[in-house]
Amino acid sequence: MGNRELKARIVQLLGQDDFKDALETIRSIPGRQAVNPLFSLFYSGDEVIRWRAVSAMGSVVGHLADTAMESARVVMRRLMWNLNDESGGIGWGSPEAMGEITAVHAGLAGEFASILISYINPDGNFLEHELLQRGSLWGVGRLAHARPVLAKTAAPFLTAFFDSPDPCLRGTAIWGAGPLIDGSLRPLLKARLSDKAPLRLYRQMRMTQTTVADLAAAALAATGIDA
Repeated sequence: MGNRELKARIVQLLGQDDFKDALETIRSIPGRQAVNPLFSLFYSGDEVIRWRAVSAMGSVVGHLADTAMESARVVMRRLMWNLNDESGGIGWGSPEAMGEITAVHAGLAGEFASILISYINPDGNFLEHELLQRGSLWGVGRLAHARPVLAKTAAPFLTAFFDSPDPCLRGTAIWGAGPLIDGSLRPLLKARLSDKAPLRLYRQMRMTQTTVADLAAAALAATGIDA
């Protein structure tokens, strides 16, 4: 199957109603072949295809790491390069994919979690572009929900976004910080319980419509802190 045909096949699979079944099929494609079409789909104009490509990249690279760890590391380094100014690109989807991959695979998480977190650290590799910030917050949040111990150092960087003028940044940061919250963060979350600003958030492999207030309430509830 040529590259064009493979990409068309992957797009068709990503658009299936039964996405979990589609992921199984995509994972059966040799990882080195599936990676390039998935990279290109991070730029898709279709929101569903774009986000499902992120999920599929996590599944494919996690599976690849089980049999060819160095090949999986090459993909991670490519994602990092896409976020480097010297790459000449924008890096759409790269922090999200890093978050998904590190959520899926423990070995890659151990090696790359700190680099992912550095993209929201003002003293690290902070991403200035607001749309990339949304992606980096989501990626760190995905890691936090899967591996909170590895993401613990991200808490102060996430909370710095709680007052962002962009509701997508506020809400995504609150969602991402949920698994990392302790009593000291209670006032910050309570301050957002009246924030009805809407946003769309990709969770459990589907797009959801929510509000900043709902995400703050969910974060409080998940940690047993009475809102």
